[in-house]
Amino acid sequence: MAEIVFKLIEVSIWSGLAAVGFGILFNIPKSTIFTVFALAFFAGLIKFTLIHFEVNIIIATFLGILFVSFVGMPIAHKIHHPPVVFCIPPAIPMIPGYFAYETILAIMNFLFIEEDPLKKAELISDIFSNGLTMVFILISIAIGISLPLLLLRKNTVKKIE
Repeated sequence: MAEIVFKLIEVSIWSGLAAVGFGILFNIPKSTIFTVFALAFFAGLIKFTLIHFEVNIIIATFLGILFVSFVGMPIAHKIHHPPVVFCIPPAIPMIPGYFAYETILAIMNFLFIEEDPLKKAELISDIFSNGLTMVFILISIAIGISLPLLLLRKNTVKKIE
């Protein structure tokens, strides 16, 4: 049990460090670096904990991003920085690079390498499986980031205590 907890904390720390790296690349203010790390850490913790309990990766990613956006919006107004500073860098480690890589690899194998029709059929299955997983994860990220902006549109976040 302790090994699982340490593994979840480890991947969450890596998520936080990746978010800070992208935040520095995007030139976020120095005063927001710890907050970006914390948001990405907890988003990664939510995502990977749910994945550990066999929740679908699309739903786990959506809930992690939803946490970032709902917590990041009030923090942004409290610290007087744009919400983009707190929502985008923690979302970048959630991008499904593995599924994109596997999709492109299957496409390349299908087009240029494989000659056997049975293996080509398996590659088509891999292309669609990984490709659709990647697309739905990206859609869940987009919805998770934009949902608080849509829900809190009429009422300003500044009035939330």
